[in-house]
Amino acid sequence: MTTSSTPGLARFNTLAAPEAAVALHEVCASAAWAGFILSHRPYAGPEALFSASDAAMAELSAEDLAEAMAGHPPIGRPKPGDPASAREQRGMAGASEELKAEMLELNLAYQERFGHVFLICATGATGEQMRDAVKTRIGNSPEQEREIVRTELGKINRIRLNRLVEDS
Repeated sequence: MTTSSTPGLARFNTLAAPEAAVALHEVCASAAWAGFILSHRPYAGPEALFSASDAAMAELSAEDLAEAMAGHPPIGRPKPGDPASAREQRGMAGASEELKAEMLELNLAYQERFGHVFLICATGATGEQMRDAVKTRIGNSPEQEREIVRTELGKINRIRLNRLVEDS
């Protein structure tokens, strides 16, 4: 398999497993997902890596999904010192105090209902769009919500993997 000329992907393909695992943990906190990605290196190009990520997401158990979600802060409260969560949640940065308070309340209600943080691919979404999404999704069954979360995590992973392979 030939490797892409993308400097970040070439570097990822040749990283020692422990260093690659650390980089992948920054993308997704699921050890099962990272193990799958590591076991399929090297990748010919970014699309092969994204396809592997999608395949790994499809195979995650409920416990693996919970582990992945644990790596994500609540919407409106990015992890201090984490530029990825701050960048991804930019839509909440300029939100009114009322909207931020409403999101806190909705996040808590969601977490009480489902046992985990509300997870959405927030990149490019406004605070209002995120609020509307949590309002809609809080009525889902746990099974429906688990599959929506799987899809949202997949989107987030692709964005973060793209950043990983594009960095030189």
